[in-house]
Amino acid sequence: MKATLIAGIAMVVIGIALLGQYSYTTEESIFKIGPIQATAEKTHTFSAPPMLSWALLAGGVIVLVVGAMRKR
Repeated sequence: MKATLIAGIAMVVIGIALLGQYSYTTEESIFKIGPIQATAEKTHTFSAPPMLSWALLAGGVIVLVVGAMRKR
């Protein structure tokens, strides 16, 4: 039963975390001629499909409720 509650909490936390949109920056080398080089920063964004996020969140809540009911 304790494993069920831990799994439910993990699903809820991951579902909430995936609801946001995250971005990160990478640096690319455009060209390099001897000691002279040019770089460019590129920003990439990542967002999970909303249905996946909501499904994890709802599934986690259901697992928590079922785990709490079995405890009695």
